[in-house]
Amino acid sequence: MRWFMLLAYRGRAFHGWQIQPDDISVQGRIEESLATLLRCQVPIVGAGRTDAGVNARMMVAHVDLPDGFNPADRRFILSLNSLCGPDIAIYSFTQVHAEAHARFDATERTYRYFVHSGKNPFTGDLSWQAPPSFNFDDMNRAAALLTGKRDFTSFSKLHTDTKTNICNLTRAQWIPMGGNRYYFEITADRFLRNMVRAVVGTLAIVGRGKMKPDEILNILEKKDRCAAGTSMPAQPLFLWDIKYPYYNATPSSLLP
Repeated sequence: MRWFMLLAYRGRAFHGWQIQPDDISVQGRIEESLATLLRCQVPIVGAGRTDAGVNARMMVAHVDLPDGFNPADRRFILSLNSLCGPDIAIYSFTQVHAEAHARFDATERTYRYFVHSGKNPFTGDLSWQAPPSFNFDDMNRAAALLTGKRDFTSFSKLHTDTKTNICNLTRAQWIPMGGNRYYFEITADRFLRNMVRAVVGTLAIVGRGKMKPDEILNILEKKDRCAAGTSMPAQPLFLWDIKYPYYNATPSSLLP
């Protein structure tokens, strides 16, 4: 039987989601924990492949388990959470149809990148300290130009195994949180490796007044990673939401 597992994690302790030969990954930690409880190897497939240090408020993974076994049992989830450690939270298991795929069936993904202007001892490394003079209006003008179905080669890590760098962005906006805090929300059908952090790094150039908002179109047209801004720090970035046509996460189970 196939199940969707809903979880969250803080990325600081992991070398990304995907299993790495010599590094600790979120996927690897969960698979090891499942193997301990079930006494057999159980592979899982996640909805995305977050980079090292990136967090997930919401991640979905599918897993195939023996018929008759119910992973939604509260005692099983408590045991799994205990084995996974403090930086991973398993929320729930939901049975889905046999061909359901956590990665390929997702129709929309949303990321948020958190920033603050002015020193704040309580944000830690989960928010990036921006210059007080950041022009968020100009950054929003530039971000709006990214929406639509476009080639994002200029914002992708080089030498990846993707067949296409075209993504359909439906939302890209800086949103105020109050108290000199903002987050950048970006939604698309898919994302390339390092794409969100490269987009934020490029918008930061606009925010500093060193590039006009419409110049971001020239960067898109060049299809050259060197034309875009630097990749921003990983830990203020969160995989925030994932949409499926047949599966809805319970909002109460997610962090605010």
